[in-house]
Amino acid sequence: MNIEQVDPGVLGELRAALGDGDALGWPAVHAFEERHGVVLPEPYRSFVAEISDGSGLGPPDHGLLGLADLPSDWGSDGSERDLAGSFPLTGPWLWEGDEEEPGEERLRAVFDDGSIVLGTDGCGMNWHLIVTGPQRGHVWHISGEGAMPVGAEPGFAGWVRRWAAGEPWFDAG
Repeated sequence: MNIEQVDPGVLGELRAALGDGDALGWPAVHAFEERHGVVLPEPYRSFVAEISDGSGLGPPDHGLLGLADLPSDWGSDGSERDLAGSFPLTGPWLWEGDEEEPGEERLRAVFDDGSIVLGTDGCGMNWHLIVTGPQRGHVWHISGEGAMPVGAEPGFAGWVRRWAAGEPWFDAG
């Protein structure tokens, strides 16, 4: 997974899977990055700049959100999100049913720090692309019960490939 340079072949795969839409263009992507103090990981960065800012085709079931968008059930205006803050996890965390309370600040950081929301499965089950910290470039599924990284191909292109092929989101083993 190369998150610093884009492979033109990967962009071709993304275009084939998600189609062309209204791309943001490089000036808008650079302005977003400057405003939030992050550099988006490739190939997502080039995808939104050159191909499409979101896609009704998917993934997930409700479509790919635009770069600055949040799901309709997010619950706030998103102003508390800190994209430049380091995403706090490096491995799965299931807090529902955990004997120890997760702590409001740590829980807030999982949802709001160091990630953009790619899309939703509804009911607060969202897909995040991590933009800071050790998990930068990886896609995570974060819900009210816990957070876990996507399987074998952890990046944006792998996530789209799995969706396009109809493969399960998570590896069983």
